[in-house]
Amino acid sequence: MAVAGKTKQRDAEATRARILAAAKKEFAKNGLGGARVDEIAERAKANKRMIYHYFGSKEELFQTVLEAAYIDIRTAERKLDLEHLPAREALEKLVRFTWTYYLKNPEFITLVNSENLHRGRHLKKSDVVTSFSRNLVSMVGDILERGADEGVFRRGVDPTQLNITIAAIGYYYLTNRYTGSILFERDYMSSEALDERLQFNIDTVLRLVSV
Repeated sequence: MAVAGKTKQRDAEATRARILAAAKKEFAKNGLGGARVDEIAERAKANKRMIYHYFGSKEELFQTVLEAAYIDIRTAERKLDLEHLPAREALEKLVRFTWTYYLKNPEFITLVNSENLHRGRHLKKSDVVTSFSRNLVSMVGDILERGADEGVFRRGVDPTQLNITIAAIGYYYLTNRYTGSILFERDYMSSEALDERLQFNIDTVLRLVSV
């Protein structure tokens, strides 16, 4: 009986994971409003009843996907082990990571865009995302304080404002790559353009905080 119970639990976890993966793709492609539960069920090789059983509603499923997306990036940031690096190196590594993460996880950007269209109403309900974000602000605050002690960063830089800037200079470039490529007559997504943009992002952030 115990083995059967464990097998059933594993099957349930696998089904839930498939649903979340399928929902992430569907929400990233079509947003909350355009996403179809039937499509999620088909992608997940599940049925609608199971989706509602595990997540309650499409809205609650979207919130779970959104939470998982934020937890994933925040967890990856913590694994950078920045506290053991000199401050300038740590901050550069964080800027590089953020840029690379956005490139490798385009669904994250589209999910955030979708949530902003809904005025953040799902994140407002999420204590877990707020907690993870506070940890990021604290981590950047520690880097800034360490840099000031090392004599390389000026004091008084707001870690929240710096986090916003690091996200914005990568996020805006990628969300506006189609219009930007037309307006500025360059291929935003060529390897040369991406390398150039990353270096510009690093230079911008370091100049902002340096003495």
